[in-house]
Amino acid sequence: MIRHSISLAVAGFILSSAGSLSVASAADVKNIVIVHGAFVDGAGWRPVSDILTKQGYKVTIAQQSLISPADDIAATKRILDLQDGPSILVGHSAGGMIISEAGKADNVAGLVYIAAFQPEKGESIVKLATSDHSHAMQESKVKTLKDGYSYIEPDAFAEAFAADLPKETTDFLAHSQVFASKAIFSTEAGEPAWKTKKSWALVATDDKSINPELERSMAKRAGSTVVEVKASHAVYASQPQDVAKLIAEAAQTVSK
Repeated sequence: MIRHSISLAVAGFILSSAGSLSVASAADVKNIVIVHGAFVDGAGWRPVSDILTKQGYKVTIAQQSLISPADDIAATKRILDLQDGPSILVGHSAGGMIISEAGKADNVAGLVYIAAFQPEKGESIVKLATSDHSHAMQESKVKTLKDGYSYIEPDAFAEAFAADLPKETTDFLAHSQVFASKAIFSTEAGEPAWKTKKSWALVATDDKSINPELERSMAKRAGSTVVEVKASHAVYASQPQDVAKLIAEAAQTVSK
């Protein structure tokens, strides 16, 4: 009878321990929220999303209006509020400005910058793009309309943004641009989330929109874990495996 009681106690301990392990496992970061950059929408992130989804992650793309940083931060926060548990927040290009603010949300476990601006407080895209490190969009023929909205001249789009994608793809992207307001480029960043959250950065070494040297210097300043990939600014579309790998690495690291 005593042995039977001991057996029951041991079984109870094992079940209790298993329950604890399940709780710990449930805390793993499985939510990925992606913020696209200027001149494009989030559809180009489909290859990265498919890879991560097959690995068991829940991927959501925040579709911003590119009207103002405040609007885009609010759009990102709406998506974050819908997540069940902690998230990795990913930003491309101008999206790096957005995640640097939205990333302060309590449920953001880490930040991933993909060929992105990674600002310090008081910096804007214009300030960063005209720094000594950057040739951002100097040869891309960005045009600004009377109402202050900008776009990349279609004939220059491929070279400036996505030189390593097929012509039929860049032709479509060039003629389906999301115009960006002046505020997207001129608004200064607040205290960035990378000062209190772990961060990762992917440098696209053939980037013609943001100088790779600027990407490196911003990442170094932020103390980000850095990887370099030979790709254009549209690295998420041309090298989705590398981008997905870094995002998954970030999720796994903060889950430990």
